[in-house]
Amino acid sequence: MNEQIKQISERLKGLRDSLEYTIEEMAERCQRTAEEIERYEAGETDIPMSFLFDVAQKFNLNTSTLISGEEPRMKAYFVTRAGKGKSVERNRAYRYQELASGFRNPNIEPFEVTVEPNEQKSSLNSHNGEEFDYILEGRLLFTINNKELTLNSGDSIYFDSSNPHGMKALDGKAVRFLAIIK
Repeated sequence: MNEQIKQISERLKGLRDSLEYTIEEMAERCQRTAEEIERYEAGETDIPMSFLFDVAQKFNLNTSTLISGEEPRMKAYFVTRAGKGKSVERNRAYRYQELASGFRNPNIEPFEVTVEPNEQKSSLNSHNGEEFDYILEGRLLFTINNKELTLNSGDSIYFDSSNPHGMKALDGKAVRFLAIIK
């Protein structure tokens, strides 16, 4: 697993330790199995962004704190220059670039997401809240509740993100989109 995932794993374990939760208690609170929590904390497996969002919401943290280990400080505004947002690559298929990582206690979490072409079927994730995705470039096969939709550059979708959803780049080309998560 890459170094970034290992660092996130350490922060997750540190959070659990500071809360004085057992693995079983953390699993129950996060609606996961104890085995999943153990794998996430060990850095042995990909940690879904949906899990990081849920943990951040449940424990009143910024997702960026779990991703980067840094506490946001700005209250009035925060500027992210083109290509300079903090980036996390969950795996080779997805890269999330945080666009408001320095803003304290945001009501939304904006990301620029890049989905690389991949022959595998997209895995479905879900997380609390709502999500708005706006396709900047490329074509995306978006799956939600077993329905497949093709989204093109300029298309958008707003949805209840507790519904299982997944994405796959089409045409052998990367897809970039703006994701706003609440």
